[in-house]
Amino acid sequence: MPSLLDSCEKYFNTRNLYELLEIPKESLEKDIKKAYYKISLKVHPDRVPEEDKEIATEKFKVLAKVHQVLTDQNKRALYDEQGVIENDEDEGSLSTWLELWKKIFKPITTEDIENYEKEYVGSDLERADIKKAYLGGKGCLNHIINSVPFIAVEDEPRLKEIVQEMIDAEEVPEFKIFTNEPAAKRKRRHQKYAREKLESDELKKRIKQSTNLTLEQQIMKRQESRQNSFTSLMDKLIEKYGDEDDDDVVDFDALEAKSKKKIKKVVEKTNNKKSTTKAKERLVRNGKVKKKKAD
Repeated sequence: MPSLLDSCEKYFNTRNLYELLEIPKESLEKDIKKAYYKISLKVHPDRVPEEDKEIATEKFKVLAKVHQVLTDQNKRALYDEQGVIENDEDEGSLSTWLELWKKIFKPITTEDIENYEKEYVGSDLERADIKKAYLGGKGCLNHIINSVPFIAVEDEPRLKEIVQEMIDAEEVPEFKIFTNEPAAKRKRRHQKYAREKLESDELKKRIKQSTNLTLEQQIMKRQESRQNSFTSLMDKLIEKYGDEDDDDVVDFDALEAKSKKKIKKVVEKTNNKKSTTKAKERLVRNGKVKKKKAD
């Protein structure tokens, strides 16, 4: 069984663990984790074509082992000092490489997002992001709201206060589109936000309801929803056209006669125009048409 360093050389063309992760030797653990995540995404078996899955799997195993070595204080120290990897032949630690990857990079939950929001809002990082978005959008509030995390329409007063402080301190230039935003533009933004909020609330409601239903119940509910939509459409059609009486029915014979009459008038008009043109041409040939005198 090849050693880890042999596998590194085979699949990544290097025996240097730091070079494989593209990081310096003095990197902190968080830098190692970040580099591992970046490269493992490129070779993850679920992200490559079917014909490349076998090689991708081996690469992924190697990366998992490299991560284990460099994030273990004792193993890393031994490798840094002597270039030796402890328990290099222990394949058992590689058998759960997917579980290890999932353990390191846990799924983000709603609670995680809410906790991060509490730390982010009002922080120096948020202020820096607002400044960057303000300059990037040249003062456009729509751009700022769409670029800065957790900023919504109801946060506009706080957002404007932060930017105004930057303007007063001459940190950023003053853009008229920000300080004198057209009322129509602001109104459109607020209306759009109101629509999106209603849609979001409705989606959350449906998701919550679906999680409490069995698969069979979800299918039945979906069918019922489609039937209600069809019924609603039919009701609208009946409401629009259902009150028409016999007087509203189209008389196709009368319509055809009217159409023929209209065509006949067009033909007669065209023939009359042609006759007039021919008469003028005869007068010209007989020299009976005089040219108009110039003014």
